[in-house]
Amino acid sequence: MTIKHVLAALACATLASVSMAAGKPAGNAAAGEQKAAACGACHGADGNSPAEIYAALKAPKLAGQVPEYITKSLHDFKAGRRSNEVMSPQAQAVAEVDMADIAAWFSSQKVQPNKAQNTELLAQGERIFFKGKGRPDVIAACVGCHGLNGVGNRDWAKTMSNVPAVLAPAIGGQHAGYLGDQLKAYKSGKRATDPARVMRDIAGRMDEKDIAAVAEYIATLGR
Repeated sequence: MTIKHVLAALACATLASVSMAAGKPAGNAAAGEQKAAACGACHGADGNSPAEIYAALKAPKLAGQVPEYITKSLHDFKAGRRSNEVMSPQAQAVAEVDMADIAAWFSSQKVQPNKAQNTELLAQGERIFFKGKGRPDVIAACVGCHGLNGVGNRDWAKTMSNVPAVLAPAIGGQHAGYLGDQLKAYKSGKRATDPARVMRDIAGRMDEKDIAAVAEYIATLGR
C-alpha cells in the first residue's frame, strides 16, 4: 500500500459516526428476507435493482453492502439527515428491530456488476480509483477507504491494524448513475452525512469528467 493510500485510509477514520462496534447484535439474514420483501420492489429481491427500475426510481443496489451502512442510511433517512421523496417516507415505516435483519439479508447477497457504457472513461476512472489524482487538486484514491473491488471497509480494516474500523460503504458494482449522483451531491453539499467533510472534500476537488469516469469504472467492479 502506498503512502497516498495510507493517508487516504487514515482520513477515513473519521468517515462515519457509526462504527462497527463490538457487542452490537448481528442481524438475521433469514428473517430479513421476508422483512425486506417490500424493499425488493425498488431495490430488487436480491438487492440488485434492475437498470430500468433504477432509471425510473434511482434505487441503488443493496446487494453485498456493508450491513451497518444500510442500517445507518435508514437512520439517516428516518431522522431527516438525508432526504429522498421515496426513501424518506419508507424509512419511517421500518421498525428499529427490523433494520439489522433487513441489512443482514441484503449484505448476504452478491452484487451483479454492470457492463461498461462508456469504455473511453474506464482508464481514467481506474487511475482515480487506485491512484487518485495529483496536483493542482489532489484527489485521494478510492481504494484507500473502499477497498479492492469496492468491497467496503471490512476487508480494508483488517489490513490496517493501526486504524480503527470505520464505516465506508461497498461501492463496487453499483449503478454508475447513482455513484455519479452521490458524488455530485457531496460536491454541492446537498448530501452532508460525511463527518469531517471527507467525501465533500474529495468530491469538491473532482470535475465532471472525473466523476463520470470513476463512477463508470466502479460500476463494473465485482465483489
